[in-house]
Amino acid sequence: MELPFRTKGDELLRPGEMLAMRERVRRHAKANDLVTVAAYAFDHRTRMLPFVHVDKRMSPAGVRGIGSAFLDAGFEKTRIVLQTWNRRFAPSQARLDGRIPDLFLASSMGIHSERLKELLTDVCRIDPSERPLVIAGGPHAWYMPWDVFGADPTAPGAADLAVTGEIYVLLELLDRLFTERGRGEPLRATFLRVKRAGGLDDIPGLVYPVGPEGRPPEELVDTGMQRLLGNLDELPHPVLGYRLLEPPSRSATLASAPLAPKQVRRHTPIASLEMTYGCKFRCPYCPIPAYNQHQDRAKSPARIADEMKRLHEEYGIRYFFGADDNFFNRKERAVAIFEAIASTKLADGSPLGKRIGWGTEATVHDTLVMRDHLRLGREAGLKALWMGVEDMTATLVKKGQSVDKTNDAFRLLQRAGIHPMPMLMHDDGQPLISRGSMRGLLNQIQLLRDAGAMTVQVLMLGPSPGSKLYEETYRGLAYKSVDGHAVTEVMNGGNHVIASRYPRPWEKQLNILAAYVFFYNPLRFLKALAFPKNRRGHLADAGLQLFGMSGWIRNLWLTAPWLVHLLRGDIVRHESMPVSPIPFRSLNGGRAAHALDTPAPARAPVAPLEPAMS
Repeated sequence: MELPFRTKGDELLRPGEMLAMRERVRRHAKANDLVTVAAYAFDHRTRMLPFVHVDKRMSPAGVRGIGSAFLDAGFEKTRIVLQTWNRRFAPSQARLDGRIPDLFLASSMGIHSERLKELLTDVCRIDPSERPLVIAGGPHAWYMPWDVFGADPTAPGAADLAVTGEIYVLLELLDRLFTERGRGEPLRATFLRVKRAGGLDDIPGLVYPVGPEGRPPEELVDTGMQRLLGNLDELPHPVLGYRLLEPPSRSATLASAPLAPKQVRRHTPIASLEMTYGCKFRCPYCPIPAYNQHQDRAKSPARIADEMKRLHEEYGIRYFFGADDNFFNRKERAVAIFEAIASTKLADGSPLGKRIGWGTEATVHDTLVMRDHLRLGREAGLKALWMGVEDMTATLVKKGQSVDKTNDAFRLLQRAGIHPMPMLMHDDGQPLISRGSMRGLLNQIQLLRDAGAMTVQVLMLGPSPGSKLYEETYRGLAYKSVDGHAVTEVMNGGNHVIASRYPRPWEKQLNILAAYVFFYNPLRFLKALAFPKNRRGHLADAGLQLFGMSGWIRNLWLTAPWLVHLLRGDIVRHESMPVSPIPFRSLNGGRAAHALDTPAPARAPVAPLEPAMS
């Protein structure tokens, strides 16, 4: 159940449209004293390999990008709260400049949706007359927007609106609300008035509820698929968002000031950057191609180099991670980015590529295409490449990889001084060890290690909203409960076996742990001290072994209870995929773009626009 596509030729915004929107919102800032809090929901139960040790050291690009957009527009009373650092944060107690926020934004991935609902429940404790306008966004809202609206009358707490698109959609919404806002009118009151009059219906990328206030929605309205920003240079500079980060604390309230610039590097030494979007491959388990409308989007090489330079010079950040779907998707573009970074000089005259290190994602196939340019990448500071190997024998997924091609790609990277970081998927048909073939999980891990792999990621395929396989996965495959214990979204990160036809699924759960123990262990640590896989990395190999060992201990601690439930059996499977419990329609009364298989109700009449308060 992929997201639908816009009409061909209408997938992207017109060049300059984002710049014009930023300017329109900037003009509103003079007349609107806006106080905003943007929170990133995070469930600490997901802190396992392969992400543990990194999740707290890298602020997410999405919510930080919102902060950059607000500060760029002139709304300086904005704060970004990361639950990775502030797990006790309560929006009902948040005061900025002594005021309850006018706008509360909550972003979440699917695996963190329980924490998102807690944030929404808490913010709704504020009296409706003072409550901020509450907007939910992020991947969870993109694919399952109905989940942010309270369908259960016994469990109050819901967003006023879901943004199912990127920053442009949010800015267009604000432009509309500020245009209609009366003097002294609360922003939420403006939203409710404009919504009732159908004043949001020409803004694609929104989902809003219809029905009496204070009660579960009678229906949801989907304004359609967003138009995507093609030229990512039109985004506000990411350096702005770092000025708005809430300092780490155990408090439920906000600090009097954001994180000091000199403290940024200490708490987020890795900067995530949006450099390119899009992938030529159409893997059935991946929602990315449909979300991107099969478009290939990027920032210019000069802009990417400038972002790294400014973040390094202003905050001292030395490490970057590209939030790319496939950085080598276009060879000429990747080479141009390498050249731009390698030729950029810092204020003291030293080359940028010598002072920073960065990593990103690519495929085996495209890495081989880049074989003649990998050393240039290393000169540009590229130090690590996370590679979607999935299955080296291409039995599960075919992305141009094979045992020989994977081995060749890894050795090319090692000779160039770039660390290969393979990502594998374990499946029902894959044995732990195989004889006479490379199908076995440990067989593949040993070959990858011999070829120079510095880390390994092993996950079990589960339901992925927005992917081609989503509906199929729920047809008698995905678990609803095991041993009387319900499967929850927090378990859908790949470390728990929650979708399998294997008769002994507990073996698959053990295999994932065995793979990590096989790769990260004391013997490999000692060997890495004496014979590191990449001598240019000095002690990096041994250090990553230590990180991995502490990580799989945490994996064991957090997945052991589920392993026991799998051993006991009594598995109940889903018969169909989850859909919205609330009727969900498009603007014309048909099936909503983000509704999956939810039935659409008849279209309700639209009230005339009410005048703004003067």
